[in-house]
Amino acid sequence: MEHINTKPRRGRPPKHARDNQDTKAILIRSGLEQLTETGFAASGIDIILKKVGVPKGSFYYYFSSKEAFGTAVIENYASFFMYQLDRCLSDESLPAIDRLSIFVASAKQGMAKFNYKRGCLIGNLGQEVDLLPESFRPLLTQIFVSWQNRLAQCLQQAQHDGQLSFNADCNKLAEIFWVGWEGAVSRAKLVESDQPLQDFYDFYQAGLPKN
Repeated sequence: MEHINTKPRRGRPPKHARDNQDTKAILIRSGLEQLTETGFAASGIDIILKKVGVPKGSFYYYFSSKEAFGTAVIENYASFFMYQLDRCLSDESLPAIDRLSIFVASAKQGMAKFNYKRGCLIGNLGQEVDLLPESFRPLLTQIFVSWQNRLAQCLQQAQHDGQLSFNADCNKLAEIFWVGWEGAVSRAKLVESDQPLQDFYDFYQAGLPKN
């Protein structure tokens, strides 16, 4: 994954007793919450700092700019999301073609946990890409591609096991899933219900070319 240098250029170490790495992790977590709910353009650094009680000078000890901070938040979210996706798609308790259902169930629980105020950070940022630093565009694209590749591998396993037609284009099917899934997540936030997620998954599964 492309990485932008986030080496601090200015600012001062925090006066808090908490470990530096803990403070940085807290800032990233607070940023994740804020960006997931309101987006990057509307998220001010002051709001994030106020939530965690870190002065602005200390913020710049860790991040050279809002862009560098946003990059760190995106990469942190992408790593966690990929871990969860891998866990679901590698679960051998289900046939490969049905493992996506574990991811869907987890997503439904996650959205309900936060009262449908949070969706997918990567999808949210993709919708406001014209307002973002240009460096975010290739980063977001690369993350989507990594998710598509992981799902394509699972579909290829289903193909190998005879659960999916050998004529199926697994890469294209994986791309279609993520395009549609992000729309379903947005609708779920709008209507405050996980029904759009389930409806999309059912529709997607029904359309898979099976043997």
